[in-house]
Amino acid sequence: MLSDLTDFIAQNRDIVDSLFRRYQARGKTFLLRTDLWDEFQVFCKENGGDELLDSPLSEALSKTQEAAIADPWLYLDVRPKVASWHYLRYHFETMNFEEIPIGEFLYFKEQLVNGQSNKRPLVVDFKPFERNFPKMTQSRSIGRGVEFLNRRLSGRLSHDLIKGDQFLLSFLKVHNYQGTPFMINDRIDTISDLQNALQKGVERTGKLKGKRNPELCEKLRKLGFEPGWGRTAKQIHEKFRLLADILEAPDHRNLEKFLGTIPMIFNIVIFSPHGYFGQENVLGLPDTGGQVVYILDQVRALEKEMRRRIHNQGLDIEPKIIIVTRLIPEAGDTTCDQPLEKVTDTENVHILRVPFRDGGGEVVPQWISRFEVWPYLENFSMEAEKEVLAMLGSRPDLIIGNYSDGNLTAYLMAQRLGVTQCNIAHALEKTKYLFSALYWQEMEQEYHFSCQFTADLIAMNAADFIITSTFQEIAGSEDSVGQYESYSNFTMPDLHRVEAGVDVFDPKFNIVSPGADEKVYFPYTQKEDRLSGLAGEIDELIFGGLEQAERRGVLKEKNKPIIFSMARLDHIKNLTGLVDWYGKNARLREAANLFIIGGCLDRNDSDDSEEQKQIDRMHELMTEHNLDENMRWVGGRLEKKLTGELYRAIADQRGAFVQPAFFEAFGLTIIEAMASGLPTFATCYGGPLEIIEDGISGFHIDPNHGNLAADKIADFFEQCEANPKRWLKVSKGAIRRVKNRYTWKLYANRLLSLSCIYGFWKYATNLERQETGRYLEMFYHLQFKRFAEKI
Repeated sequence: MLSDLTDFIAQNRDIVDSLFRRYQARGKTFLLRTDLWDEFQVFCKENGGDELLDSPLSEALSKTQEAAIADPWLYLDVRPKVASWHYLRYHFETMNFEEIPIGEFLYFKEQLVNGQSNKRPLVVDFKPFERNFPKMTQSRSIGRGVEFLNRRLSGRLSHDLIKGDQFLLSFLKVHNYQGTPFMINDRIDTISDLQNALQKGVERTGKLKGKRNPELCEKLRKLGFEPGWGRTAKQIHEKFRLLADILEAPDHRNLEKFLGTIPMIFNIVIFSPHGYFGQENVLGLPDTGGQVVYILDQVRALEKEMRRRIHNQGLDIEPKIIIVTRLIPEAGDTTCDQPLEKVTDTENVHILRVPFRDGGGEVVPQWISRFEVWPYLENFSMEAEKEVLAMLGSRPDLIIGNYSDGNLTAYLMAQRLGVTQCNIAHALEKTKYLFSALYWQEMEQEYHFSCQFTADLIAMNAADFIITSTFQEIAGSEDSVGQYESYSNFTMPDLHRVEAGVDVFDPKFNIVSPGADEKVYFPYTQKEDRLSGLAGEIDELIFGGLEQAERRGVLKEKNKPIIFSMARLDHIKNLTGLVDWYGKNARLREAANLFIIGGCLDRNDSDDSEEQKQIDRMHELMTEHNLDENMRWVGGRLEKKLTGELYRAIADQRGAFVQPAFFEAFGLTIIEAMASGLPTFATCYGGPLEIIEDGISGFHIDPNHGNLAADKIADFFEQCEANPKRWLKVSKGAIRRVKNRYTWKLYANRLLSLSCIYGFWKYATNLERQETGRYLEMFYHLQFKRFAEKI
């Protein structure tokens, strides 16, 4: 593409210069992809039409994410394919066009923000630490890191059988639980001993049936085998054969299968510090939403899978999971002031709450925004560590972080204890706010991105593995940049310039999509499971009057289908945007009612400045568009069973669910609505682009073009009015999509297998990346802490 572009510019200098000067004449320092493309299309109509649209210049501009302009230069960052970048610049006087290094591009942006500053920034570059580490090269492999790693490293085992086999043997020998050994005992010292023992073990278990018995256990112990191979003779036999095959001829599929079944994960610690983490009365409170639902569903699924695996491994160990969050004394009507709380529908999962403390060691009583937690996290992690070790009696086997603050805290504890670390971002703020890194100083007072983006870099590079819900989260699409990809390079003027931050081709990335709780979110057609006792409460929610608090609007025409949306009331979730689309579209108002659940209705009831702005905006829009008979807004939060039945009640009414966010990392409410059978319209930015097959299991909408989104929704309801089978077809497609791809059972199985596999490679290779670890430690103490202390 670059070669063709260079040739085209050389042959069409006047046309190119004319276009670029039009960009310059717009008077903007930075132009986004949409700005560049819209201007180019107008230019084409005036200068050559289709010929220009088919040119290499058109291709390059369609792949350009951003332009930076200051006379006499125009700089472009071109992304010809996923996670591939080129940086170009054009000189208006000489008309020269050339490719430049990333550092020069970032330096130019810094100059535009700060002027001709001679201050040299800290340059962050992780590439030197990764030179000898295997990386993927194909974009289709992104998010399938464990598959690549097993292929690569099983090949290494094949190349050096003696050394590779020795790693396996020593890894198996270290396994124990609180001093009780399993897998292999001291009778096996060498690979030859192991192969001989396996051969005899295969012979002795081959014809046996049923559960293992004390006699079999003793015979296997004399061969060198401890419990952990299986509960039945057949299970033990199959695992013996599998390992024997690996020792004879390593195969990445067999290796992954074997490593994924080794008894390694008994105790898990999960960090989620910010917001109000509880099981009731928390959803809708500031900084409290889908992440809480995700983790509670996650731990229930993980515990079930851990218990199943431990049972099948022939062990009698009680798994434990601890969710570590913040204790908030001023907890309102939540349980967030209780130090310990058992998670319902589990055997041994607890929420451990540890307080934030100020500089004098006093407990901070009030809620603190997720953007301002940074000064408290180090002491929080150390206090949590003491509590965790006391509860478990030993260090955990796996530490999982959630969101930026939880991932940093997971890093701090995992680093001290030497435990496998897993990161889950949920949503990275960097891609939510336009130019948030470049203009961080203007946003620092409210958002403190100096801390957050630095914490993200540290946690991402420290993690043993990272799981995401979608490919989009890692590397975006052909047209949009992924959340993690946005950390590959960026600049924060006067703070640091990141020339090589996160590499999305790193095999630590794996896609593990969550699901919806099947007991709560099931199709509206399953009449026998419906919660008929909630019908009255749901009828009041949707069609009731204004007698109860937190209500505005009374739906006049009850027979109409309902457009339903539910989310936190913040700018990114864009609920007010949906109300504005609806209010301006006469066809949509005629076709359906609008029902919104989110936030609270009185700004004085909120401590969140962003939510207060959205509350004011919602009231303004309802008044401006005269919506009090077409729309109902309910504040507060619903418990899960009521939410599930609400989705189904709206499906009964042949309604639809709309998720209008400017960006959504995944979208659990989308999964919930689809599982219930609701046709769903969701943002085309982020995870919903992968969840929904447009026109089959739902629809994509662009929140930046609300008029088109409203027309698309109106079209659907008009089509359903003319042909009711249209609604049924999309509903069935939504149910089928969730059932095949998004369940917690699939999620738990995959996450535990990944934990075992990465645990082995961390032991057997240099996955710990000790050099990177030291660099991160310095980065944390010299860069992160000095800004955290200013909050």
